[in-house]
Order: sequence, then structure tokens, then C-alpha cells
Amino acid sequence: MSGKDWHDVIALADLEKAWVTRVQVGRRLIAVYDSPSGVYASLALCNHGGADLCDGYFDGHVIECPLHQGAFDVRDGRAVAAPATRSMRVLEVQVRDGMVQVRI
Repeated sequence: MSGKDWHDVIALADLEKAWVTRVQVGRRLIAVYDSPSGVYASLALCNHGGADLCDGYFDGHVIECPLHQGAFDVRDGRAVAAPATRSMRVLEVQVRDGMVQVRI
């Protein structure tokens, strides 16, 4: 298995609708977002303060960090509100046979 394999992370039906769901792949915590335009995923820890983004506020395409209220667009990871300045790492996502898969 290479480092770029697809991993089943959660059944599509088990995602919290219009919200963020925490999953674990190996030792990595992943945030999976159910947005109006599809399913997206990122590493769960904020790159600014290390807080768990799954505890933040999610609205449409923007996840707000619960620690300092920095915000990121889940579609491409770009920082959209200070104090966050660096993009977060987003993961490739696909849905296959009812399962959300991420590529790490």
C-alpha cells in the first residue's frame, strides 16, 4: 500500500448533514464536510492553533476554528479569515458505492 491510496472513511449516509464529521484514518484525524456542493475533507487539526476543526462552526463551505475563529474554505483549503493566513491541507475525496473515500 503506497502513501496515496484511497481509504474508506465513513458511509455517506452516516455523515452529519450540512455539518462536519470527525473520522480517523490510522493515526490521522480527518474532518469530513457535507457541503451544498459535495463532500470535502481536510486534516482535522487547524494549522494555526492546533484546535480540532470538527469542534468549529461550519457554514456552507467555510469551517471556523473554535480556538481563534480563523476560517478556511473547505473546497480548496484557503484561509478566508484572520488570524489564519496559511491554507489548510485538503484531501482528495470520492464517493464510491455509498462510501466516502479520502486519498492520503
